[in-house]
Amino acid sequence: MWSKWAMAAVALCCGSLASGQSSSNAALVDALRHGGYVLVMRHAHAPEQPPPPAAADPANSKDERQLDADGQSAALAMGVALRTLRVPVGAVWSSPTYRAQETARLVGLPAPTIVAELGDSGHSMQAATDKQAKWLAALANRKPRKGTDSLIVTQYPNIKAAFGSEAADMKDGEALVLRPSKTGPTPVGRIPMDEWPQLAAGAR
Repeated sequence: MWSKWAMAAVALCCGSLASGQSSSNAALVDALRHGGYVLVMRHAHAPEQPPPPAAADPANSKDERQLDADGQSAALAMGVALRTLRVPVGAVWSSPTYRAQETARLVGLPAPTIVAELGDSGHSMQAATDKQAKWLAALANRKPRKGTDSLIVTQYPNIKAAFGSEAADMKDGEALVLRPSKTGPTPVGRIPMDEWPQLAAGAR
């Protein structure tokens, strides 16, 4: 089953940019190659309702929300692009929700540390608590290992609660890029999930 999505991901990643098209995030990717950044990422697209038990992934033992075909192929394509762009992802943290862990797995990230503070408290799309927001902001300000970037996969309410207007209207799979500092995590840009393959194609 996954081979079909993997083939689609490679096709997305290797396609040429439209004539004259350029990305404002190309310089940001150049910076990411040197490490030192934290990407706080919304999980890839997952329908708002969990699938019927018969349609749930075998690993989705709690019948939670899971990625649909679009979310799966976008996550795979992002993973291909990250490797093509040589973005050095080091430490990874994930929400315990199935849709977040599935995103990390399909992107091909290192095994994530699963933490309850990044979750949805068992209630999909529930507003994040102030405690969760402060915890996420503190995690995003943790300096990555030398020469690597850290990546956090969670739900939008958590990101919005922690970073306010900087996270406004983030799309499924979009990443908010931050640089840790003495005054807190500093936003430096955002990269939509479907832009990674375009960036990889433009770098060839």
